[in-house]
Amino acid sequence: MSQLPFDPLLLSIAAPLALALAIALGLPKRWSVLLAYGAFAIPVLMALHVWFYFGDVAKDHGYAFLTRYSTGLDGLGIGLKLGLNGISLPLFVLAALVGLAAGLYAIQSGAERLKIYLMLLLIMQGGLMGVFASVDVFFFYFFHELALIPTFIMVGVWGGRDRSYAAMKLTIYLTLGAMVSLLGLIMLYVKSGAQTFDLIALRDHLAAHPLGATLQHNIAGLLLFGLGVLVSLWPLHTWAPLGYGAAPSSAAMLHAGVLKKFGLYGLVQIALPLLPDGLAHWSHPLAWLAVIGNVLVVGLITIAQRDLKQMIGYSSVMHMGYAFLGIAAGGIIGPGGVVLLMVAHGLSVALLFLLATAIYHRTQTFAMDEMGGLAQKTPVLAAFFVAATLASIGLPGFANFWGELAIFVALWKFSPLITALAVAGVVLSAVYGLRSAARVFFGPSTEALAKVTAAHPPADLSWQEKIPALILLAALLFVGFWPKSLTGPINAALTPAAAAPARVVPSAPSL
Repeated sequence: MSQLPFDPLLLSIAAPLALALAIALGLPKRWSVLLAYGAFAIPVLMALHVWFYFGDVAKDHGYAFLTRYSTGLDGLGIGLKLGLNGISLPLFVLAALVGLAAGLYAIQSGAERLKIYLMLLLIMQGGLMGVFASVDVFFFYFFHELALIPTFIMVGVWGGRDRSYAAMKLTIYLTLGAMVSLLGLIMLYVKSGAQTFDLIALRDHLAAHPLGATLQHNIAGLLLFGLGVLVSLWPLHTWAPLGYGAAPSSAAMLHAGVLKKFGLYGLVQIALPLLPDGLAHWSHPLAWLAVIGNVLVVGLITIAQRDLKQMIGYSSVMHMGYAFLGIAAGGIIGPGGVVLLMVAHGLSVALLFLLATAIYHRTQTFAMDEMGGLAQKTPVLAAFFVAATLASIGLPGFANFWGELAIFVALWKFSPLITALAVAGVVLSAVYGLRSAARVFFGPSTEALAKVTAAHPPADLSWQEKIPALILLAALLFVGFWPKSLTGPINAALTPAAAAPARVVPSAPSL
């Protein structure tokens, strides 16, 4: 049993935010940098602790570490209620791991105005931990907005090429998605009649008094549109490759790796149990949008990319299509595969953005046509990049494989035709992934690269770069070889019994 004398979930949120506040109040740069190590490490320690003890303390409705804090808004049904179930637990751990890797990389990055850069990154980290620890829907949304605002600033100030346009486009698209999502959540709160934002209480109330079919269709439509924009559902996806291409590395790692999962998490954790008829109503349009738009069209666009960072951005959009397909397929295996894929994709895309920046520091370009032969000079960097690429493709042994496999199994029962088209996307991802590795690291060196390396011979990854990369790669391999470490809690959370513990329900296929 967990014997901590404090709430580990609250500490994981408060530690990064407290240091961010201290920096804002004038904490010296030396102390800011030193304390940042602890502020990024504390959420990881707390996440590993709750993961280890989760099975021992999970109780009614499958939640563990439930604690409610009064906010003075209890009359409106709003309270800071923290807790984890089998769906939020893997993403809580993901946020902590990617946050640590992004924080370590940022600390040694030498970025201008490093104090402010770290402050914004810490606010993102605290917000992300709050998103997945919140049982109250209001604070689930609040922490997302808290984590989102620094993204706009970091892209606009520390971004690369086209940063002003990228920041503006990010702001427009993500604000639109957030506002439509908020409208759907408010509509759910008002029409449910439960007079609370507490997700557990909402589930109990709607299990006894379900919403009408038409109302479910309308609310689910709003949530799918709003959250879909935040996840880059085609055709409202163009903000993502542009934003990630311009974003500084640590911001891209945290947003693409974790914050982008907010929409999918909301659909699985909130819409799936509360609006089952609504999601079923939109399942076929969602599946066709995802497979034609995200998987096939964006997959072909990704193949055409010549900029390494843009290619990673488009590949992230493509893989979100598989997650939407898992939601459309439904059941336990489909959404369960989505949760696994969210974790795996978050780790692999964060690793790829980290390595892309490491490549840029050695070549002074993201243009893959101007690279080649780097493996001879940077073999460790090449090995990490090839491993991250194979993970992204879904090679067995990495976490991504299990998420995609579960989604394909669930999708086959939903539509064999859509499944065939989705599997074709795996071929596309193999083409652009392996070709990028070949262009960057193998074959002859280009003249442009030879001029750069003649003046500044490239060094292999330093330990400051290896450590965050090892954290992400080790997590990918750990889940790849032991998926049951996540699938057990996921299955428990997705069974109908999790929403109504007293009822006896027939067993269903699980992960």
